[in-house]
Amino acid sequence: MDIQIMKKPKVISTGLLIVAALLPVIIADDYVLRILIMSGIFVMLTLSLNLVTGFTGQFCLGWAAFYGIGAYTSALLTMKAGLSFWLAMPLGGFMAALFGLLLGLPTMRLKEIYLAITTLGFGEIIRLIMLNWTDLTRGSMGLPGIPAPMLFSYEFSSNAAYYYLILALVLVTIAAIRRLINSRTGRALIAIREDELAAKSMGIDVTAYKMLAFAVGAFFAGLAGSFYAHYTSFIDPHTFSFTESIAILAMAVLGGLGSINGSILGAVVLTIIPELLRSIAEYRLIVFGLIMMAVMLLRPQGIFGKARESSSVRGRSKRRGGVRVGSA
Repeated sequence: MDIQIMKKPKVISTGLLIVAALLPVIIADDYVLRILIMSGIFVMLTLSLNLVTGFTGQFCLGWAAFYGIGAYTSALLTMKAGLSFWLAMPLGGFMAALFGLLLGLPTMRLKEIYLAITTLGFGEIIRLIMLNWTDLTRGSMGLPGIPAPMLFSYEFSSNAAYYYLILALVLVTIAAIRRLINSRTGRALIAIREDELAAKSMGIDVTAYKMLAFAVGAFFAGLAGSFYAHYTSFIDPHTFSFTESIAILAMAVLGGLGSINGSILGAVVLTIIPELLRSIAEYRLIVFGLIMMAVMLLRPQGIFGKARESSSVRGRSKRRGGVRVGSA
Protein backbone atom coordinates (compact mmCIF):
# COMPACT_ATOMS: atom_id res chain seq x y z
CA MET A 1 0.00 0.00 0.00
CA ASP A 2 2.79 2.43 0.94
CA ILE A 3 4.63 1.65 -2.30
CA GLN A 4 1.51 2.50 -4.30
CA ILE A 5 1.15 5.82 -2.45
CA MET A 6 4.80 6.66 -3.16
CA LYS A 7 4.37 5.83 -6.84
CA LYS A 8 1.35 8.10 -7.31
CA PRO A 9 3.28 11.44 -7.32
CA LYS A 10 5.76 10.00 -9.83
CA VAL A 11 2.95 8.79 -12.08
CA ILE A 12 1.21 12.19 -11.89
CA SER A 13 4.48 14.04 -12.58
CA THR A 14 5.25 11.80 -15.56
CA GLY A 15 1.74 12.28 -16.94
CA LEU A 16 1.94 16.06 -16.61
CA LEU A 17 5.34 16.09 -18.29
CA ILE A 18 4.00 14.06 -21.23
CA VAL A 19 1.04 16.43 -21.57
CA ALA A 20 3.37 19.45 -21.43
CA ALA A 21 5.60 17.94 -24.13
CA LEU A 22 2.61 17.30 -26.41
CA LEU A 23 0.97 20.73 -26.05
CA PRO A 24 2.62 22.31 -29.13
CA VAL A 25 1.43 19.32 -31.17
CA ILE A 26 -2.11 19.63 -29.84
CA ILE A 27 -2.27 23.44 -29.84
CA ALA A 28 -1.43 25.22 -33.07
CA ASP A 29 -2.53 28.69 -31.94
CA ASP A 30 0.53 30.97 -31.56
CA TYR A 31 -1.33 33.19 -29.08
CA VAL A 32 -1.94 30.27 -26.70
CA LEU A 33 1.65 29.09 -27.07
CA ARG A 34 2.87 32.59 -26.26
CA ILE A 35 0.83 32.59 -23.04
CA LEU A 36 2.31 29.20 -22.14
CA ILE A 37 5.83 30.51 -22.82
CA MET A 38 5.22 33.52 -20.57
CA SER A 39 3.84 31.14 -17.94
CA GLY A 40 7.14 29.22 -18.10
CA ILE A 41 9.14 32.42 -17.59
CA PHE A 42 7.07 33.32 -14.53
CA VAL A 43 7.36 29.78 -13.17
CA MET A 44 11.16 30.23 -13.16
CA LEU A 45 10.86 33.66 -11.52
CA THR A 46 8.40 32.44 -8.88
CA LEU A 47 10.48 29.38 -8.04
CA SER A 48 13.60 31.51 -7.68
CA LEU A 49 11.83 34.04 -5.43
CA ASN A 50 10.26 31.26 -3.36
CA LEU A 51 13.73 29.92 -2.58
CA VAL A 52 14.54 33.25 -0.90
CA THR A 53 11.15 34.23 0.53
CA GLY A 54 9.34 30.94 0.99
CA PHE A 55 12.13 28.60 2.07
CA THR A 56 14.59 31.03 3.71
CA GLY A 57 12.14 33.64 5.02
CA GLN A 58 13.81 36.70 3.42
CA PHE A 59 11.10 39.08 2.21
CA CYS A 60 12.09 40.64 -1.13
CA LEU A 61 10.23 43.37 -3.04
CA GLY A 62 12.75 43.96 -5.83
CA TRP A 63 12.98 40.59 -7.54
CA ALA A 64 12.39 42.02 -11.01
CA ALA A 65 15.84 43.65 -10.73
CA PHE A 66 17.57 40.26 -11.13
CA TYR A 67 15.20 39.45 -13.99
CA GLY A 68 16.28 42.66 -15.70
CA ILE A 69 20.00 42.17 -14.98
CA GLY A 70 19.91 38.78 -16.68
CA ALA A 71 17.98 40.19 -19.64
CA TYR A 72 20.26 43.18 -20.25
CA THR A 73 23.47 41.22 -19.67
CA SER A 74 22.52 38.53 -22.16
CA ALA A 75 21.20 41.02 -24.73
CA LEU A 76 24.30 43.25 -24.57
CA LEU A 77 26.71 40.31 -24.72
CA THR A 78 25.09 38.96 -27.88
CA MET A 79 24.61 42.35 -29.56
CA LYS A 80 27.88 44.09 -28.67
CA ALA A 81 30.32 41.29 -27.82
CA GLY A 82 29.08 38.82 -30.43
CA LEU A 83 28.62 35.94 -27.96
CA SER A 84 26.15 33.18 -28.71
CA PHE A 85 22.95 32.86 -26.72
CA TRP A 86 24.19 29.65 -25.09
CA LEU A 87 27.14 31.51 -23.55
CA ALA A 88 25.31 34.76 -22.85
CA MET A 89 22.42 33.10 -21.00
CA PRO A 90 24.48 31.51 -18.17
CA LEU A 91 26.60 34.68 -17.97
CA GLY A 92 23.38 36.65 -17.49
CA GLY A 93 22.49 34.27 -14.68
CA PHE A 94 25.92 34.63 -13.08
CA MET A 95 25.75 38.43 -13.32
CA ALA A 96 22.37 38.36 -11.54
CA ALA A 97 23.85 36.00 -8.92
CA LEU A 98 26.75 38.43 -8.38
CA PHE A 99 24.31 41.26 -7.73
CA GLY A 100 22.39 38.90 -5.43
CA LEU A 101 25.56 38.46 -3.38
CA LEU A 102 26.23 42.21 -3.41
CA LEU A 103 22.68 42.84 -2.18
CA GLY A 104 22.84 40.02 0.34
CA LEU A 105 26.08 41.08 2.01
CA PRO A 106 24.95 44.42 3.51
CA THR A 107 21.32 43.36 4.13
CA MET A 108 21.82 40.13 6.07
CA ARG A 109 21.40 41.92 9.39
CA LEU A 110 18.05 43.32 8.27
CA LYS A 111 14.75 41.55 8.86
CA GLU A 112 11.10 41.79 7.87
CA ILE A 113 9.98 45.26 6.74
CA TYR A 114 13.51 46.72 6.79
CA LEU A 115 14.76 44.03 4.43
CA ALA A 116 11.69 44.47 2.22
CA ILE A 117 12.26 48.24 1.93
CA THR A 118 15.96 47.74 1.18
CA THR A 119 15.25 45.25 -1.61
CA LEU A 120 12.57 47.58 -2.96
CA GLY A 121 15.16 50.36 -3.11
CA PHE A 122 17.64 48.03 -4.82
CA GLY A 123 15.07 47.16 -7.49
CA GLU A 124 14.36 50.84 -8.17
CA ILE A 125 18.10 51.65 -8.35
CA ILE A 126 18.65 48.92 -10.96
CA ARG A 127 15.65 50.15 -12.97
CA LEU A 128 16.91 53.74 -12.88
CA ILE A 129 20.38 52.62 -14.03
CA MET A 130 18.76 50.83 -16.97
CA LEU A 131 16.71 53.94 -17.69
CA ASN A 132 19.49 56.54 -17.43
CA TRP A 133 22.61 54.76 -18.69
CA THR A 134 21.60 55.58 -22.24
CA ASP A 135 25.04 54.94 -23.79
CA LEU A 136 24.76 51.29 -22.81
CA THR A 137 21.06 50.50 -22.49
CA ARG A 138 19.48 53.17 -24.77
CA GLY A 139 17.30 54.15 -21.80
CA SER A 140 13.56 54.29 -22.35
CA MET A 141 14.04 53.55 -26.06
CA GLY A 142 15.01 50.02 -25.11
CA LEU A 143 17.18 47.49 -26.91
CA PRO A 144 15.65 46.30 -30.21
CA GLY A 145 16.93 43.58 -32.50
CA ILE A 146 18.15 41.13 -29.85
CA PRO A 147 19.21 38.03 -31.84
CA ALA A 148 17.30 34.77 -31.59
CA PRO A 149 19.05 31.67 -30.21
CA MET A 150 20.86 29.48 -32.74
CA LEU A 151 21.41 25.74 -32.28
CA PHE A 152 24.04 24.78 -34.87
CA SER A 153 22.37 25.98 -38.08
CA TYR A 154 18.84 26.04 -36.65
CA GLU A 155 17.44 29.42 -35.62
CA PHE A 156 14.67 29.58 -33.04
CA SER A 157 11.87 31.40 -34.82
CA SER A 158 8.61 29.62 -33.96
CA ASN A 159 6.69 29.69 -30.71
CA ALA A 160 6.82 25.90 -30.60
CA ALA A 161 10.64 25.97 -30.56
CA TYR A 162 10.70 28.59 -27.81
CA TYR A 163 8.12 26.58 -25.87
CA TYR A 164 10.36 23.52 -25.76
CA LEU A 165 13.32 25.67 -24.74
CA ILE A 166 11.47 27.29 -21.83
CA LEU A 167 10.08 23.87 -20.85
CA ALA A 168 13.65 22.55 -20.60
CA LEU A 169 14.72 25.57 -18.53
CA VAL A 170 11.71 25.17 -16.21
CA LEU A 171 12.51 21.48 -15.67
CA VAL A 172 16.15 22.31 -14.88
CA THR A 173 15.02 25.00 -12.42
CA ILE A 174 12.57 22.66 -10.69
CA ALA A 175 15.13 19.86 -10.45
CA ALA A 176 17.87 22.15 -9.12
CA ILE A 177 15.72 23.86 -6.48
CA ARG A 178 14.07 20.60 -5.40
CA ARG A 179 17.46 18.95 -5.01
CA LEU A 180 18.74 21.95 -3.05
CA ILE A 181 15.74 22.02 -0.71
CA ASN A 182 15.93 18.27 -0.05
CA SER A 183 19.63 18.50 0.79
CA ARG A 184 21.38 19.45 4.01
CA THR A 185 21.63 23.01 2.69
CA GLY A 186 17.87 23.14 2.18
CA ARG A 187 17.23 21.94 5.71
CA ALA A 188 19.53 24.72 6.97
CA LEU A 189 17.59 27.32 4.95
CA ILE A 190 14.28 26.11 6.38
CA ALA A 191 15.75 26.15 9.90
CA ILE A 192 16.76 29.79 9.36
CA ARG A 193 13.23 30.61 8.22
CA GLU A 194 11.65 28.95 11.25
CA ASP A 195 13.98 30.34 13.94
CA GLU A 196 17.15 32.18 13.03
CA LEU A 197 18.47 32.30 16.59
CA ALA A 198 17.95 28.57 17.08
CA ALA A 199 19.66 27.90 13.74
CA LYS A 200 22.68 29.92 14.90
CA SER A 201 22.82 27.98 18.15
CA MET A 202 22.91 24.74 16.13
CA GLY A 203 26.06 25.94 14.36
CA ILE A 204 24.46 27.05 11.09
CA ASP A 205 26.29 29.93 9.39
CA VAL A 206 23.16 32.05 8.87
CA THR A 207 24.86 34.79 6.82
CA ALA A 208 26.49 32.33 4.41
CA TYR A 209 23.26 30.39 3.84
CA LYS A 210 21.20 33.54 3.30
CA MET A 211 23.69 34.80 0.74
CA LEU A 212 23.66 31.40 -0.96
CA ALA A 213 19.86 31.54 -1.23
CA PHE A 214 20.01 35.04 -2.74
CA ALA A 215 22.72 34.02 -5.21
CA VAL A 216 21.01 30.80 -6.39
CA GLY A 217 17.60 32.46 -6.64
CA ALA A 218 19.02 35.45 -8.51
CA PHE A 219 20.86 33.10 -10.91
CA PHE A 220 17.63 31.44 -12.06
CA ALA A 221 15.86 34.81 -12.26
CA GLY A 222 18.72 35.95 -14.51
CA LEU A 223 18.26 32.89 -16.74
CA ALA A 224 14.56 33.74 -17.07
CA GLY A 225 15.49 37.31 -18.01
CA SER A 226 17.94 36.11 -20.63
CA PHE A 227 15.33 33.87 -22.23
CA TYR A 228 12.76 36.69 -22.19
CA ALA A 229 15.15 39.11 -23.91
CA HIS A 230 15.92 36.73 -26.78
CA TYR A 231 12.33 35.55 -27.08
CA THR A 232 10.82 39.03 -27.40
CA SER A 233 13.89 40.47 -29.21
CA PHE A 234 13.21 43.78 -27.42
CA ILE A 235 13.56 44.90 -23.80
CA ASP A 236 13.17 48.21 -21.97
CA PRO A 237 13.42 49.23 -18.28
CA HIS A 238 9.64 49.41 -17.81
CA THR A 239 9.38 45.62 -18.08
CA PHE A 240 11.42 45.20 -14.89
CA SER A 241 9.57 47.64 -12.64
CA PHE A 242 8.24 47.35 -9.10
CA THR A 243 4.88 46.21 -10.53
CA GLU A 244 6.58 43.15 -12.00
CA SER A 245 8.18 42.36 -8.62
CA ILE A 246 4.77 42.52 -6.95
CA ALA A 247 3.29 40.23 -9.63
CA ILE A 248 6.01 37.63 -9.01
CA LEU A 249 5.50 37.86 -5.24
CA ALA A 250 1.72 37.50 -5.70
CA MET A 251 2.29 34.30 -7.68
CA ALA A 252 4.46 32.87 -4.91
CA VAL A 253 1.95 33.81 -2.20
CA LEU A 254 -1.05 32.51 -4.15
CA GLY A 255 0.55 29.13 -4.78
CA GLY A 256 1.98 28.88 -1.29
CA LEU A 257 5.27 30.13 0.16
CA GLY A 258 7.70 27.28 0.65
CA SER A 259 6.03 25.07 -1.97
CA ILE A 260 7.54 24.14 -5.34
CA ASN A 261 4.21 22.89 -6.70
CA GLY A 262 2.57 26.05 -5.41
CA SER A 263 5.08 28.23 -7.27
CA ILE A 264 4.27 26.45 -10.51
CA LEU A 265 0.51 26.68 -10.03
CA GLY A 266 0.57 30.31 -8.85
CA ALA A 267 2.66 31.42 -11.83
CA VAL A 268 0.50 29.60 -14.38
CA VAL A 269 -2.81 30.76 -12.87
CA LEU A 270 -1.82 34.44 -12.54
CA THR A 271 -0.43 34.47 -16.09
CA ILE A 272 -3.49 32.87 -17.66
CA ILE A 273 -6.29 34.61 -15.69
CA PRO A 274 -5.50 38.18 -16.92
CA GLU A 275 -5.56 36.87 -20.50
CA LEU A 276 -8.93 35.17 -19.95
CA LEU A 277 -10.32 38.44 -18.60
CA ARG A 278 -9.22 40.58 -21.56
CA SER A 279 -12.77 40.51 -22.97
CA ILE A 280 -13.93 42.45 -19.90
CA ALA A 281 -10.95 44.77 -19.78
CA GLU A 282 -12.72 47.46 -17.72
CA TYR A 283 -13.64 44.94 -14.99
CA ARG A 284 -10.74 42.49 -15.09
CA LEU A 285 -8.77 44.15 -12.28
CA ILE A 286 -11.85 43.96 -10.05
CA VAL A 287 -12.40 40.29 -10.88
CA PHE A 288 -8.69 39.58 -10.45
CA GLY A 289 -8.70 41.28 -7.04
CA LEU A 290 -11.78 39.35 -5.90
CA ILE A 291 -10.14 36.05 -6.88
CA MET A 292 -7.02 36.95 -4.88
CA MET A 293 -9.13 37.98 -1.87
CA ALA A 294 -11.12 34.75 -1.99
CA VAL A 295 -7.98 32.63 -2.07
CA MET A 296 -6.38 34.56 0.80
CA LEU A 297 -9.53 34.23 2.91
CA LEU A 298 -10.04 30.54 2.21
CA ARG A 299 -6.37 29.52 2.03
CA PRO A 300 -4.26 32.22 3.74
CA GLN A 301 -1.18 30.00 3.46
CA GLY A 302 -1.66 29.67 -0.32
CA ILE A 303 -3.13 26.89 -2.42
CA PHE A 304 -0.29 24.43 -1.78
CA GLY A 305 1.08 26.14 1.31
CA LYS A 306 1.21 24.45 4.69
CA ALA A 307 0.36 26.08 7.98
CA ARG A 308 3.47 26.46 10.10
CA GLU A 309 1.89 24.83 13.13
CA SER A 310 -1.55 23.31 13.52
CA SER A 311 -3.72 23.81 16.59
CA SER A 312 -3.50 20.11 17.44
CA VAL A 313 0.29 20.26 17.50
CA ARG A 314 0.22 23.38 19.69
CA GLY A 315 -2.21 21.65 22.04
CA ARG A 316 -0.04 18.55 22.38
CA SER A 317 3.00 20.75 22.94
CA LYS A 318 1.27 22.62 25.76
CA ARG A 319 0.06 19.42 27.42
CA ARG A 320 3.58 18.01 27.35
CA GLY A 321 5.08 21.18 28.70
CA GLY A 322 6.94 21.89 25.46
CA VAL A 323 9.16 18.81 25.92
CA ARG A 324 9.71 16.70 22.82
CA VAL A 325 8.50 13.15 23.07
CA GLY A 326 11.23 10.59 22.60
CA SER A 327 14.04 13.02 23.27
CA ALA A 328 16.99 11.64 25.14
